[in-house]
Amino acid sequence: MTNSNGKNGQNFLVPIMIIGLMFFAIGFALGINSYLIPLLNSALEISSTESYLVLAATFSAFLLFGYPASLVIGKIGYKNTMALSFLMFALGFYLFIPSAKNESLPLFLVASFISGMGNTFLQASVNPYITILGPIESAAKRMSIMGIANKLAWPIAPLFLSFVIGKDVADVQLTDINTPFIIIIGVFIVLGVIALMAPLPEVKASGEDEDSADECAYAANKTSVWQFPHLLLGVLALFLYVGVETISLGTLMDYATALNLANAEYYAWIAPIGMVIGYICGAIFIPKYISQDKALRICAYLAIFGSVMTVAVPAAYSIYFIAFMALGCSLMWPALWPLAMTELGKFTKAGSSLMVIAIVGGALLPTAYASLKDVFGAQYAYALCIPCFLYILYYGLKGHKIRTK
Repeated sequence: MTNSNGKNGQNFLVPIMIIGLMFFAIGFALGINSYLIPLLNSALEISSTESYLVLAATFSAFLLFGYPASLVIGKIGYKNTMALSFLMFALGFYLFIPSAKNESLPLFLVASFISGMGNTFLQASVNPYITILGPIESAAKRMSIMGIANKLAWPIAPLFLSFVIGKDVADVQLTDINTPFIIIIGVFIVLGVIALMAPLPEVKASGEDEDSADECAYAANKTSVWQFPHLLLGVLALFLYVGVETISLGTLMDYATALNLANAEYYAWIAPIGMVIGYICGAIFIPKYISQDKALRICAYLAIFGSVMTVAVPAAYSIYFIAFMALGCSLMWPALWPLAMTELGKFTKAGSSLMVIAIVGGALLPTAYASLKDVFGAQYAYALCIPCFLYILYYGLKGHKIRTK
């Protein structure tokens, strides 16, 4: 898979920088949930399962709008879809203000869902875009660079909210979030204008046009996107991956609060640091020294180790082993996308929409974690991650190789 323009990668330095800014915005928007979960838990006096519904609402948008997003991209292109997504973000963030005023969990969920719509359309645009923007063999390298921007933004969001509000999360009133969200709305509107005006070339995968001269041989005689087993197995792997990554990124502040650790927001850095280390390794070693599938296998082993140790060691130390879970997660996204999207040809956009829909794992698995937390406690709830990482290991070993005759 290469871009249909056939241009040298050097021509795409500016687009890559702009797309990196988009990935940062995605991470920042998702990182907001890390702050809201413990805030709603204490301010509204609700259960962990109920407070984690803000994550579920955010990620459930991927299930409903993953495919429509691909249709919109087909109609108006990648760049315009990116700009549209920021308008959705701004609307969702605006609704957090009346949600806080009315102390309404349902309204918070509506706001989170609309923000999730923006995230859906932006992810549907930037992930296939950066995958196609150059040779498929080095897609994981580009995705790793994007991942650094994305994951550094996760902990910046709760730190930004804490800084602007100027209080410990335990002392925050819901209406205290108004000022930081007004600032965030303004920034995201500016980002939408940048996306609209940016010099981003429209790119296509090799063979994506049905009348293309370089039609993908494997996809040529296929009549449906459901005839690609390596894609379908990859969709399940991505579903599980997004779920466990969201658990590792989104639960740290809440877990630190449960352990009665001071300055809980500082612990939100544990997972992103682990991920950034992995992304740097991916940018350096893929594909020159290790292949994308080998990187996926190595990361799966690390994640399995991290999740087992998080459950097994004393609680006071277990929070630090989430860094190994996060380190393992780091190259899963960069590897899973190109492995699953290989040889789709004219089904590239349809395959991309399935992969985007799979991001709904970020809604279901953290909610399952929260339910387990209410019953067994936060530490033992992390056991949910172990079978998920085992399946991802299977995909890295065998699943991505499966083809129909």
